[in-house]
Amino acid sequence: MIGLFSIALLGASAVLAAVPRALNDTIVPRQCGTVISDEDLIAAEADFVSKKAELGISPVPLATLATTLKVYWHVIAKDTTVAGGYIPDSQIAAQIDVMNEAYADMGITWSLASTTRTINSDWFNNAGPDSSQQTAMKNQLRTGGAADLNVYSVGFTSGSGEGLLGYSTFPSSYSSSPKDDGVVMLFSSVPGGSTTNYNLGQTLTHEAGHWVGLYHTFQGGCSGSGDSVSDTPPEASAAFGCPTGRDTCSGGGVDPIHNFMDYTYDSCMTEFTAGQVARAVSQMQTYRGVSL
Repeated sequence: MIGLFSIALLGASAVLAAVPRALNDTIVPRQCGTVISDEDLIAAEADFVSKKAELGISPVPLATLATTLKVYWHVIAKDTTVAGGYIPDSQIAAQIDVMNEAYADMGITWSLASTTRTINSDWFNNAGPDSSQQTAMKNQLRTGGAADLNVYSVGFTSGSGEGLLGYSTFPSSYSSSPKDDGVVMLFSSVPGGSTTNYNLGQTLTHEAGHWVGLYHTFQGGCSGSGDSVSDTPPEASAAFGCPTGRDTCSGGGVDPIHNFMDYTYDSCMTEFTAGQVARAVSQMQTYRGVSL
């Protein structure tokens, strides 16, 4: 596994964003907490290029996926109240709708395959990167194969996950750690949830972006290959709120604050670029066996 779930200031192998603990309703910025080192990033991209060549996959796919992917949703709650994480089917359905709108240009349709509900206050409170609770939760509940998205909605109230909005694995990690694959997210960031500025459903859109192989738009800052996508302007650091006209790197255009892979408010996030679509298509073909 390449650098997943190491807690640090910046990162791309997963996305972790801070929220207040009490009622999850105070205005706060997303804060990234996972890192992939420059060395591991280079290794990951070299492996990607090599495997694409072995499989005969075009370096720049000209088509979208036009595929339906199953979503297995695992509601983890401390009790049977919405405030305790027991989100209703209506919010889960609304979240799938948000995902389908966001991923339409990528050719991905997300279909809810099943929903499980588990009352476990330890998992709800303490599941987080590298925690024993996360391992037990995923080992018991994960369903399907490489092309099936497992989503675990939890509370992130303490432990290694305290204050997070969510985190995700990359496609390249599946073969070595299939049970670890998926997204863990804050229950109150679904549409209609109680987390101010992050309750329109774009947390899962962002996390699923990592799951299909995308880095943050601000990966690598102003230098190097950045997020390995040519049509996302370089960005020195994550953008918070919705800072229209922000331009932190000279040349290349203003920062991509409306991109789903930045850290702006849900209301500010509206797009993936054509380059991100091409990368995701290649990543899904290469590591998840999804065909055009």
